Amino acid sequence: MKAFKYIFFVACLFLMAFTTLKTTEATQKYKCMVQLKNYQGEGAYVIVSLVDKNNKYIKTLQVLGEDTKWYADITSWWSFFEPKEKTTNIDAITGATIAGGERAVFVIEVNQNDINKGNKIRFETAVEQQEYHIKDLEISLDSEIQKKYEGTGYIRYVRILPN
Repeated sequence: MKAFKYIFFVACLFLMAFTTLKTTEATQKYKCMVQLKNYQGEGAYVIVSLVDKNNKYIKTLQVLGEDTKWYADITSWWSFFEPKEKTTNIDAITGATIAGGERAVFVIEVNQNDINKGNKIRFETAVEQQEYHIKDLEISLDSEIQKKYEGTGYIRYVRILPN
């Protein structure tokens, strides 16, 4: 009976250790500062995504805009995100919208296996009752990603530095 209890105890410890093991992938963190142009209107929703060389979405990296009822207005990203809505949790990567002339600073995390593969970091922007910019800014995800990038829509520029 003691041997059974000992074996049971060891088996439970093994099971607990096995279920708590996580395969950790090496990631690279980047600090991003997004500066918007001066414009009139509501705060901009900014979606930062990782896309492959064929412009297919891989992962949502950051969302500036917490009111989910407006997500469908960011049509390209929404078509990627919406089917996974119930299984994808973006709470940890959301923040408030930013208005014209304002800036936001946040950190994004990218799997190192996605660097130097032709992938891009895409910044999509939308403002209520104004234009939607599917590619306000795209940055090639290579090992030399640390400078200032100009936007084409609501984004004046983005500065990215390895964190």
